Amino acid sequence: MSGPLLAVDAPSLLYRAFFALPSSIENNALLGCVNQVLWAAERHQPRAVVMCFGAEAAVYRKKLLPAYHANRPEMPEDLARQWADARAFFEAFDWHVLDHDTLEADDLLGSLATIEAQAGSRAVLFTGDRDMFQCVGDRVVVLFPGGKDGPTVIDEAGVRERYGIEPSQVPDFIALRGDPSDGIPGAKGIGEKTAREILRVHGSLEEAIESAAKERPKVAMTLRDQGPQLREFKHMATLVHVELDRPTDQPTAFGTAADAAEARGMARLAGRLRELASTS
Repeated sequence: MSGPLLAVDAPSLLYRAFFALPSSIENNALLGCVNQVLWAAERHQPRAVVMCFGAEAAVYRKKLLPAYHANRPEMPEDLARQWADARAFFEAFDWHVLDHDTLEADDLLGSLATIEAQAGSRAVLFTGDRDMFQCVGDRVVVLFPGGKDGPTVIDEAGVRERYGIEPSQVPDFIALRGDPSDGIPGAKGIGEKTAREILRVHGSLEEAIESAAKERPKVAMTLRDQGPQLREFKHMATLVHVELDRPTDQPTAFGTAADAAEARGMARLAGRLRELASTS
């Protein structure tokens, strides 16, 4: 059986690398991102790697909530320079690169996860966005960066352990609790604990709104008064499926990747890639 598809949230990893590595390192975002992907590829042996990009904020989400992503700072100039070079660099590895003008990288990752699961295959979604936990299932896991021993694999049990909800309830949970990083305010006066309990009892946001009378008076009033708005928040938090061709199997081209790394001042990475090329 072939390995899983490794679908990477390229913006997430590029931002993390840019701020994690010293600015004195040339092309620090590209270097850090690629090192993370190679780390994941070594451990998961993917049949192919797909680097996903997209709009900074999905157009339809901005229309529903103008504050969506509104507080995010402008991209630093040096990161923007590396961002512009990312496609060419990643393609030197023979990694697939996908982009979307009006939807986000998250939507592409979620679509790839669905396509792989429907094909009877597996997907590893490498992302620091907790919204992606909604994709987790029998054939899909999230590889979440930043763990003490490296990125952590989050499966269905991991989602339950972290939030006390099922992966399918993640959009409902975000709608109720809110998501400050995205600018989604959530339900007034309802935090993580109450949101989790509401979903444990009712199963979904819609059922909670319909059965609001069964809740404590303050929660019931919030669900009734904010019902239409909370439905919009859930719609925003739910990934949009994009019709994509299933990516073909594609091993990493270590030789051409080494040349590309050397051209960008990454001598140590280039040496590592040439060693991999000689043994693959």
